[in-house]
Amino acid sequence: MNLPESTMFPSTPDAIALAQLHDQAKREARRLRREAVDDFWRGADAVWQRSLAGGQMLAQRSATRLRARLARRANRSTSTTSKA
Repeated sequence: MNLPESTMFPSTPDAIALAQLHDQAKREARRLRREAVDDFWRGADAVWQRSLAGGQMLAQRSATRLRARLARRANRSTSTTSKA
């Protein structure tokens, strides 16, 4: 059952309005997609920056603890050798 093309795809104001609405929805979807991608990468960058800062703080803390331990060890060895 083949319907005439004019019946299948009527060129009525409703069809034109629907096509315009569809085009508008596509534009809005592209805009929202761009915003979502930007938000994603902005958030990923923030997480990365925090992890770098956290790693730096951990390295600084480790270095401070190592210096303190080496200083205590040096003090112990100096006090032990001076007693002998």
